[in-house]
Amino acid sequence: LSAFRQREAVSAVGSSNMENDIILKFHQQLFLISENLVTEDVAALKFLCTDLLHLSKLEGVKSAADIFKLLMAQEYLNAEDTFLLAELLYRIKCHSLLEKLGYTKEKVQERLSEKGKISPYRQMLYELSENITSEMLKEITFLLQDHLPKRWMILSALDLLTLLEKQGLLTKDNVKILEDVCMTVSPDLLETIDCYKKGKVLCCNIFSLPDVHTAAKLLKELGVVPSFCLTKMHRKRCVMLSSEEEETTVDGVFYFNPRLDLNTWYLKFWFFSSLKMFFAFFFFLQTMKSYKMDGPHRGFCLIINNVNFNSSQRKGSCKDAEQLERVFTWLGLDVRTYRDLTSEEIINLMETWQHVPDHKDRNCFICCILSHGKSGAICGTDDRFVSIRVLTSHFTAKQCPQLAAKPKLFFIQACQGDKIQRPVYVDTDGPTPDLSSTQERVSLSESIPEEADFLLGMATVDGYVSFRHMEEGSWYIQALCSKLQLLVPRGEDILSILTQVNEDVARRDSPSGTKKQMPQPAYTLRRKVIFPIPMAPPPS
Repeated sequence: LSAFRQREAVSAVGSSNMENDIILKFHQQLFLISENLVTEDVAALKFLCTDLLHLSKLEGVKSAADIFKLLMAQEYLNAEDTFLLAELLYRIKCHSLLEKLGYTKEKVQERLSEKGKISPYRQMLYELSENITSEMLKEITFLLQDHLPKRWMILSALDLLTLLEKQGLLTKDNVKILEDVCMTVSPDLLETIDCYKKGKVLCCNIFSLPDVHTAAKLLKELGVVPSFCLTKMHRKRCVMLSSEEEETTVDGVFYFNPRLDLNTWYLKFWFFSSLKMFFAFFFFLQTMKSYKMDGPHRGFCLIINNVNFNSSQRKGSCKDAEQLERVFTWLGLDVRTYRDLTSEEIINLMETWQHVPDHKDRNCFICCILSHGKSGAICGTDDRFVSIRVLTSHFTAKQCPQLAAKPKLFFIQACQGDKIQRPVYVDTDGPTPDLSSTQERVSLSESIPEEADFLLGMATVDGYVSFRHMEEGSWYIQALCSKLQLLVPRGEDILSILTQVNEDVARRDSPSGTKKQMPQPAYTLRRKVIFPIPMAPPPS
């Protein structure tokens, strides 16, 4: 008996040590995450936790670690369950920190429907704040001056929203004050609010609906889900209802027979339990809406065509530039072409266009760069490289408020590596290879800002050359122009078009039959980019 008790005591000590190790590791994870969050991130976390923690306690928060302590005290966060913190990091787009918790962006997205705790109301307000530029904030504050304390100093959009909530002017059931100011300052912001209101109306009314047909009708009238369709694409994208004619199972979500009453207990069970999953898709469905592209002025399109370098000439590039100019002019853009720019001139050009006031009246901005390149950079005619990230960052909402919440599209025809030998009659868009050097790689995601509304279309994946015919132009640009002319009249969005471009380029090969190419897009678009169908026929 004594030996048994001794073994039991040893086991308890071992278990206690293991538990302490787990807790220590957990606290180390929180410390590392806290150290990587800046002041703006902490403010965002405080705002997103407003519905979970007492406001009086949040006001004393100075760091992310303070928020973590409050969440642990309320048992929202512990070593066994870190999902709330993962959700918060996902919401504020700190995706690189998720791995410290053992998550990825995709894993968080998969579990949001089951474990998400941030309300649609709080998500809506945060998304709205992300799209309010400093200029918009000044205008909104001016409009609300009668509702704000006279000595109150504006620091951020989140501060303004928090103050409106404190004064009772803004609640989950009353967002009229936001609608009024957004209508005046930037009607595009209303889309976020409208989507929230539609979901709220649905939540309030759907439980009282007498049958499935009435539910389906409400969903369609609200515009939250499309009309019933049996296509595979729709099945994957949204929660569906079965048709009048047949009894169907749609992605294992709903099991409906339209002829049965919803009051049948098992139908009610499936229906109500699926609602949570539906609202998890709420903001995803919102992102599937289209950017405004039907204004009187579509936008500016810059084409930088570098042909003549110190040690080489990019033959066939003029063919690409001419075709891009014809196609984007046809699509309603104001095209400006620049030729043979040095690295400094390219940067200066971006700075100039960054401050063009006419962006405010345009729907989008497009920039096409035809040059040599290496991983994450393009080359000026002086053979000096410019980071693609540096170029795109000139047009973030902070640097270029006139383009805030509008799509910024960059198409880059340039090599992203220099390890492939050039075949006969086909040139590569890269400098002469130096096999003795090791090239530093830059991932494509690092070339675009973390802000929303950017698309970067690269002619090739990182580390590889892109091909250009010396007379007919580059594979990528010619395929892009061809697919735009073919698919814009069919109403296709830009990502669908780029998928077709990928397929086109992937089918091509060099004259020797041994060299291939695969383009790669990266994007932070929140909606579809669909060009209005031009009245004139395609240019070629």
